[in-house]
Amino acid sequence: MKASVIQMVSTNDTDQNLETASRLIREAKAQGATLAVLPEMFAHFGEKDAYAFAKDWTQPDGAIRTWLSSIAKEQALWIVAGTLPIVDSETQEKPTATSLILDDQGNEVNRYDKIHLFDVDVKDQQGAYRESNFYKKGSRTCVTNSPLGCIGLSVCYDLRFPELYRNLAQRGAKLVTVPSAFTYQTGSVHWKPLLQARAIENQCYVLAANQGGQHSPKRHTWGHSCIIDPWGKVLGEIETGEGVVTCEIDPEEIESVRASIPCLKHRQDWL
Repeated sequence: MKASVIQMVSTNDTDQNLETASRLIREAKAQGATLAVLPEMFAHFGEKDAYAFAKDWTQPDGAIRTWLSSIAKEQALWIVAGTLPIVDSETQEKPTATSLILDDQGNEVNRYDKIHLFDVDVKDQQGAYRESNFYKKGSRTCVTNSPLGCIGLSVCYDLRFPELYRNLAQRGAKLVTVPSAFTYQTGSVHWKPLLQARAIENQCYVLAANQGGQHSPKRHTWGHSCIIDPWGKVLGEIETGEGVVTCEIDPEEIESVRASIPCLKHRQDWL
């Protein structure tokens, strides 16, 4: 079976972003994909407060989740929906940055709330990023069975924390998804080495859907969305701008790599 990663250059125009995502999802399906991964913040990339956006757009019966369900069912396609800010209806606290996974009937089958929030200083036009000002962190890892195998969910900054991916592999993940909005500054040096390391360490496919372009005078993302196999080979890549890359996912390749170098079995528990 095939999987696709979708690269976008999202803006603060949510309606336009959803039109673009719809077109690219249909392109992924036309290329034979069973699963498509959208990038982080695919529906809105701008200055609007995450809480207000969540209240307006991402309630269970809100416009974005209704659209996601509809297009997944229409295209008979599994979708990892990048990230959306989602507010708990009971607590009404800050939203989580949530990656939803939908099956080919449009059902939300699982969700991952981003654990590692991007609170860093970067030498770019933005300068400082404080994701925790707008979001609360998640508290659990997430794996989900799918037609392509067991999928582990992660988001962007998680990529710098290898223990999360080892947890996913130990829980059975054969593929991991990494919807992202990696900055141009950090992505140019760290994006691909980190992705390849996570694939090699855990002997799994990595499906990395990044934002890829100039969003505003202060925000420039790296792009280079790609699919990497369990040996660390880049199977397909989009450098910049919007687009779709689709590659074959071979379960036998995973088992072959894990049998030839059984490092997951050799792992030691350290004090």
